[in-house]
Amino acid sequence: MIDLVEVSRHFDGKRQVVALDRVSLRIDKGEMVAIVGPSGSGKSTLLNLIGGLDRPTAGEIVIDGARLNGIDDDELTRIRRDKIGFIFQFFNLLPTLSCLENVALPLHLRGWPRKRIEARARELLELVGLGARLDHLPEELSGGERQRVAIARALSVYPPILLADEPTGNLDSHTGEEILALIRELHRRLGSTVLIVTHDPQIAASCPRRITLRDGRIVEDRRQ
Repeated sequence: MIDLVEVSRHFDGKRQVVALDRVSLRIDKGEMVAIVGPSGSGKSTLLNLIGGLDRPTAGEIVIDGARLNGIDDDELTRIRRDKIGFIFQFFNLLPTLSCLENVALPLHLRGWPRKRIEARARELLELVGLGARLDHLPEELSGGERQRVAIARALSVYPPILLADEPTGNLDSHTGEEILALIRELHRRLGSTVLIVTHDPQIAASCPRRITLRDGRIVEDRRQ
């Protein structure tokens, strides 16, 4: 499902920063994996490369059979759109759009008919427990509810890969536990491959596999 071979990412400035250093990694279909490590260890860089939000300095990345190396921006956008769902720490909802409209937005970009879009957005909001909040704006929701909307939006095309960058980092502990339970349940029901970048040891311990990064390298890859 996800293959990285000797992947590096360097950032050039007054001094070169090596964010990832020759990382090789395979993640199989349907796995749920926690990516942990101290700040600056390369966790988010790794997630961004897998998600096609950034390109490696060296090495090869293959996502669900598609090689990301050397493809143009249009093809990379298509792969992100069709194969990958993103959940971010700060929700990234559009404040002037309702819950239904936020979830529907990626489907409009795919050119789906309006009735099909609305039906899918309703289905997803009901799936994450927000069937009664369809017309609410983000400011009318709690933090946990906003994250549920963000998860519904990430699932809009039922992507085979779900990438979550600190999905509970902006939530209190109780709400964070609810969101983690929701992600686990969606993983079980939909069979998506799930990668979660986290500083939370409880989240890391709950995932069947844990990958630890330090100084841009994998220092531990443990199934638990």
